[in-house]
Amino acid sequence: MLYLLIFIIGAAIGSFLNVVICRLPEKKSVVKGRSECPHCKTVLSAKDLIPILSFFALKGKCGKCKKKISWQYPLVELVTGLLFVFLASFYNLGDSLANPLFYRDLIFVSALIIVFMTDLRFYLIFDAVTLPMMVFAFGINVFIFSNSDNWLQVIGYLALAGVVGGAFFYVQHFVSKGKWIGGGDIRLGVLMGFMLGWPKIIVGIFFAYIIGAFISILLLSGQKKKMKSQVPFGVFLVIGTLIALWWGDGILTWYLGLLI
Repeated sequence: MLYLLIFIIGAAIGSFLNVVICRLPEKKSVVKGRSECPHCKTVLSAKDLIPILSFFALKGKCGKCKKKISWQYPLVELVTGLLFVFLASFYNLGDSLANPLFYRDLIFVSALIIVFMTDLRFYLIFDAVTLPMMVFAFGINVFIFSNSDNWLQVIGYLALAGVVGGAFFYVQHFVSKGKWIGGGDIRLGVLMGFMLGWPKIIVGIFFAYIIGAFISILLLSGQKKKMKSQVPFGVFLVIGTLIALWWGDGILTWYLGLLI
């Protein structure tokens, strides 16, 4: 029952994330104005906004103009709900509702879903998401992981990770004159560092490039992309961040064990 409730909450938040994803490129307020059909601009009623269910009840079409509704809407709601349930399981929420990492990661995941989708759809990573999240990620990690003895060390590791993440992409941006990496990727690199800390930022970047290379090879071989085609690299950075966030410590322990 707890997991079902968490899924419903996650799906509802996913519905709001859809609003943010669609309105950011249009520079519209994400808190003002009612939701409307993107085609005919009909204002949607409450029954049209039930996460996941409304999409299928309407058979994937606007009730007014009958034009197709993007699959983005139910998929983002579904994925958000499932990731919230995963976090509840990952942090054993059934045993305790007080784990701060669970609540931290709910916010991390929500922000990263926005980054994933805006980069995938529009090839844009918005400062309106990454900059406030830098402040939040740095602050919440200092709050969670520091005590009277080690707070300077925690701050140092987070700052180091942020510098490494940002500098890694800045160098590529500078060398390529912006052809390989955009400014949004640089700021996302800093955010990754503040989310992951040192040395997990290395794991996040590593997996982003491995997954990015694999997907790119598949797209090239299937003639879906050409060598000069633009690639939404922020998508892979998000995936790498999530892998490092949840399994980075284990991956580092395993790798260092191979070296010893």
